Amino acid sequence: MARTRDWKGHLKLSLVTARVSLAAATTQSRKIRFHLINRETGNRVEARYFDSKTHRPVSDRNQVKGFPKDEDESEFVLLDDEEIDAVALETTRTINIEAFVPQGSVAWIWYEKAHFLRPDDDLSEEAYGVILQSMREHRVLGVARLVLYGRERAVLLEPVNNGIILWTLRYGETVRGPVVDLHKLPKPDASAMQRLEKTIEKKCGKWRPSLVKDQMQKRLAEIIEERKDDLKPAKSSAKTPAAQTGRIIDITEALRNSLRSP
Repeated sequence: MARTRDWKGHLKLSLVTARVSLAAATTQSRKIRFHLINRETGNRVEARYFDSKTHRPVSDRNQVKGFPKDEDESEFVLLDDEEIDAVALETTRTINIEAFVPQGSVAWIWYEKAHFLRPDDDLSEEAYGVILQSMREHRVLGVARLVLYGRERAVLLEPVNNGIILWTLRYGETVRGPVVDLHKLPKPDASAMQRLEKTIEKKCGKWRPSLVKDQMQKRLAEIIEERKDDLKPAKSSAKTPAAQTGRIIDITEALRNSLRSP
């Protein structure tokens, strides 16, 4: 199956520009998804929006985003989707690398979702290769902004052996500080350390994807298959009438046979 392209546009660094496409490096397509069902009827349940005061359904054309004007949320500042999109218009179709940081300087907690960034046509391969090679030689990561999944996001461009990985980043206000000060932990016991070292050596091995297999999804799939079998119509245990079996019974002959019996 062909990989879905999430975004197409341009990668820009100074005067060098390349047409590129973006595709998510991970997928949720194999994840089991449930519908909400009415237990009484067996029908799917539809989600609809209702006015909180009038309790009447609101049509799509009357739905608009709003920000509370004050703390009691009695009034809202309304913004259309077009107005919100216009704020980030410049980053809709162009990844303009604004800054560079050394490799290894961005902590894991800032990384959100990985994407494959690749040249979109033959003419762009050279420009893409120049940007990639320059970043690799200087051992740097590129910082940029991009409108993706309906909003503008901070992104990080990481050069790897054969391409560029684009990571969406978490915003600063969403990242919390550490809950434990590692510098204040007590000194570990030597004997306990020796026991753990042996355990680690015993369990140590090569990385393989099966180490992070979703066991919950596997069990859910098994339960669903079991329930599917329960929905199959049960075979009737009643005896099939003789007339439906293809055998014709002669009642007179049956009576004669019974009379001959001692």
